[in-house]
Amino acid sequence: MDHHYILVSKLKPGRIILPILLGLAVVGWFIFSEINTSFVSRLVFTWKSALWILVAWLCMVGRDLGYMIRIRILTGNNLTWRQTFRVIMLWEFTSAITPSTVGGTAVAVVFLNKEGISIGRSTSVVLATSFLDELYFVIMLPVIILFVGQDALFITSLQGTGMAFLNKLLIFTAIGYGVILMWVLLVGYGLFVNPEGIRKLLTGLFKLPVLKRFHDAAVKAGDDIVESSHELSKKTLMFWIKAVTSTFLSWTSRYWVVNAILVAFFAVGDHFLIFARQLATWIMMIISPSPGGSGFAELILSRYISDAIPGDAVTAGSIALAIAIIWRLLSYYPYLIIGAFIVPRWIERNFIKPVTKKK
Repeated sequence: MDHHYILVSKLKPGRIILPILLGLAVVGWFIFSEINTSFVSRLVFTWKSALWILVAWLCMVGRDLGYMIRIRILTGNNLTWRQTFRVIMLWEFTSAITPSTVGGTAVAVVFLNKEGISIGRSTSVVLATSFLDELYFVIMLPVIILFVGQDALFITSLQGTGMAFLNKLLIFTAIGYGVILMWVLLVGYGLFVNPEGIRKLLTGLFKLPVLKRFHDAAVKAGDDIVESSHELSKKTLMFWIKAVTSTFLSWTSRYWVVNAILVAFFAVGDHFLIFARQLATWIMMIISPSPGGSGFAELILSRYISDAIPGDAVTAGSIALAIAIIWRLLSYYPYLIIGAFIVPRWIERNFIKPVTKKK
C-alpha cells in the first residue's frame, strides 16, 4: 500500500496548476500576438452554434463511453458503470497533468486494483488498453495519408505553413509514429508471441551502464508482460473484436469534435481532412514535454484547421486559434476539473481511511 500511496500522492489536485498556467499562457499569447479580435467577432453564437457545440461535447461523451465499454469488456464486466466512470476520469486526469510520453498508464493499475481488480489482472487490462490505443494510430495514420495525401495533410493556406512547416510537422509525426509503432510491436510481440523473450530482452538491455538505473523497472515491465500474456491468451476472438470496436468508437468519436465546432460557425467542405489533421496532431503530441500537450496542441491544430475557415490567411489564422481554444475547453480542461473533485475523495477512501481503521 505504501508504494501505491506514494504513486497516487503525486496526483494532488494542486498539480493542475501547471497545465492550467501553461494553457492560459499560450491562450494569452495567442490573444495578444496573433488573434485579431475584430476578426474573431465574426464568430456569431446562435442557436445553431449552441446545438453544434453540444454535438461536439457529445462526441467527447462518446469517446469516454467507448473507453468505459472497453474497460468493462477487458475486466469481464467485473466493474459497475459507476466504478468504470471513476477509473476513466482518474485516468484522464492523470494523463492531463503529465507529459504525453508519460500519460496515466502507470497509475491506472492502482486505479483498477483499488476498484477490486487483482494486480495481475489490472496490469493485463492496462497493457491491453495501451496496446489497443496505439494500434489505432498505427493503423489509421497510413490510411489517412492514403486517402488525403501527405501534402494535403500538412500544408494549409495559412501563412507559415508551407514546405518549411510541412518538413517540421513531418519530422514530429514521424518521431511520434515511430515511438508508437515500436511500442505496439514490442508489447504485441510480448503479449501474443513470445513473452519470455521480451522479458529477457528488457532485462538484458537495461543491464547496460547507461540504462542500469532503470533495470528494476524493466524487470517489472517484463514480468507484467509475461503475466498479462497468460491472462490475455485465454480470450476469445469475439472478446478482441469487441475490444477493438470499442477502441475505434472511442478515438474516432474524439476526432469529430473539431468538425462539430467548425460546423457551429461555418460550412465545412472536407470533413475527413479535418478529422485526419486532428489525428496527426495527437500523434505529434506524443513527443510534447508539456502536461497534456498544453500549448503544443493549440498551436498545431490552429494551423491545421485554417483551410476550413473562409477569409484571407490573417482572418483564418485568428479565427482558427479561437476555434482551437474552444476545442481545448471541451476536450481537455473538463478532465482537470472533474479530476480535482474525484482525486481527493478517492485517495482518502482508498488510503487514508483504511489506515485509520487499522489503528
